[in-house]
Amino acid sequence: MNAILSLPTRLPRSRFTERPIRCLTLLANVFFLNLCGSLISPLIAADPGNIIVLDEAGVNNLRIETVEVEETAFEATIFSLGRIEVIPPNVAAVSSRISGRVVDLLVSSGDTVKAGDEVAKIESRQPGDPPPVISLKAPLGGLVTHVDVRLGDPVDPEKPLLEITNLDEVYAIARVPEHQAGMMPPATKAHIKVAALPKEEFEGELLRFGTSADKESGTIDAIFRLKNPGGLLRAEMRAEFSIVMSRRENVVSIPRAALQGEASNRFVYVKDFDLPNAFVKTQVQVGEMNDRFAEITSGLFPADEVVTRGAYSLSFAGASSVSLKEALDAAHGHEHAADGSEMTPEKLAEMEAAKGGEGSEHGHEEGGVSTLWKYASIALFVLLVISLITKRRPAVPEEETTTPAETLTKEAH
Repeated sequence: MNAILSLPTRLPRSRFTERPIRCLTLLANVFFLNLCGSLISPLIAADPGNIIVLDEAGVNNLRIETVEVEETAFEATIFSLGRIEVIPPNVAAVSSRISGRVVDLLVSSGDTVKAGDEVAKIESRQPGDPPPVISLKAPLGGLVTHVDVRLGDPVDPEKPLLEITNLDEVYAIARVPEHQAGMMPPATKAHIKVAALPKEEFEGELLRFGTSADKESGTIDAIFRLKNPGGLLRAEMRAEFSIVMSRRENVVSIPRAALQGEASNRFVYVKDFDLPNAFVKTQVQVGEMNDRFAEITSGLFPADEVVTRGAYSLSFAGASSVSLKEALDAAHGHEHAADGSEMTPEKLAEMEAAKGGEGSEHGHEEGGVSTLWKYASIALFVLLVISLITKRRPAVPEEETTTPAETLTKEAH
């Protein structure tokens, strides 16, 4: 019996022995992830050099204007040059049915008249005392574009006295390459600008093509009909056309004025949501572009506000009188680090150590991680490795966990 009791025993590993190992494993995982986060977070933080903070005077001086990014219909366009022309049926001449002389001229070039307004009086050459006088009236309303007589000039029925043009609608004629004209069905839209009216934009609709092409330039006239509110457009004005060839819905796009940088490195300035007068330089990927907008395939989201007017000047406004730290302190009501990040206990400790002249060099080398934290994390990592090795060891089958003493006892019975 004594021999039986003195034999070595091997007890099974129960849940009471495994639970501390699992707890240590979980704790080590948590601390290890925290260590990784403390090392990685400075790398993923926004670069303070890409943030420009202005004071109110700086914003006013640069005349900063922003627009909100949204999903809109994006149009693929082609560019063309052309001119404005009047619609032939909208031009009328005023003439006299009898010979005589002008005794009263009531309009001059540039005046606007209505249909039926009196424009001149002609004294007849027929004898009389006084001679008969007839009144000439405007056949249509519009702009008096020509006056070809003076007061007292003789007139004949064959000679027109003046010309009136209705400018409510006009033609805009674009010179379009022949291979592109074939892709333009009737009612194709065009955005039209004229140099004389830089702030105005007109919408035209394709009416028809010209009767013949220009064999030297390989182009053909595309005639667009457009409204002319206020009669701003005049004949022979030079025009620029953006002819819409296709249209896509729900495309994130921004005005081209907001796009900065070279073709290989495009960026925009995005207004910060929280910090007043702060703008973040943001890299973007550009898709198609037309004369007004640029498609953004990545880098921006709807509701972002991008700088349009003053975007180019912001590139030279980095040396602002307001630092990022000062702006964040004022906006959030508490102190921030020099790079704009939040003040953690570790950073506060580093600042105190730097003020005392101790540990500043070490802080630069270790990237802000304290020595105690470093060694504690290494120790926990070792525990993690040990726990993983322990968990990989195969469990002892229940039959093998029977002690030799129990085996001999069973045999004795």
